[in-house]
Amino acid sequence: MSQTNLSELELAALLCSRVCHDVISPVGAIANGLEVLEDEKDEQMKEFAMNLIKKSALQASAKLQFARLAFGAAGSAGAHIDLMDAKYVSEAFIDKNKVNLTWQAPVATMAKNKVKLLLNLLLIALTTIPRGGSIDVSVDDDVENAAFLLKASGKAAKIATNMNDLLNANVDAEGIDARDVQVYYAGLIAREVDMDVILDIDGEDVTIGAVAKE
Repeated sequence: MSQTNLSELELAALLCSRVCHDVISPVGAIANGLEVLEDEKDEQMKEFAMNLIKKSALQASAKLQFARLAFGAAGSAGAHIDLMDAKYVSEAFIDKNKVNLTWQAPVATMAKNKVKLLLNLLLIALTTIPRGGSIDVSVDDDVENAAFLLKASGKAAKIATNMNDLLNANVDAEGIDARDVQVYYAGLIAREVDMDVILDIDGEDVTIGAVAKE
């Protein structure tokens, strides 16, 4: 299949849908908790509602901060992003009860589109271990020519059958939905920074690499 590109409007709309999907659950929980506080007389229920609001507010904040770096402009043209910021938003974003994240990267800044690619590869890694597990992220010390290596391990590990096609835009644009757009977007960023993304699976272990094009 020949390479197909979404229009700018379609891409923007699908990415907005993706972000809204991620934050609607915690924001809805906050609204529900506030309703309980208004109507409930029982102190235990009020305490439960307040804890729900606090937890959901933290989740919503973490998801939005991650989306800002992974999908947003995150600075002016040519800007760099601190890899420690990328680490912190990733740790806050990931459900620690489901996935154990380890992060090995130099203390340095990196071109923003490369950081965006790294975070989008992390999102892909999360989809490969639907039942949870562990993800190891490694970034080469040479940040100007860095390669990325992500290893995801977990029960029922899988790589979606259309993932390589989405990464390489070898899909019908009309068939891309809000679930697929993130992988498609990762491919766009990879081509923008002249990097190839490689996917591999061996049993319960998934490897995702990104290296500079030769």
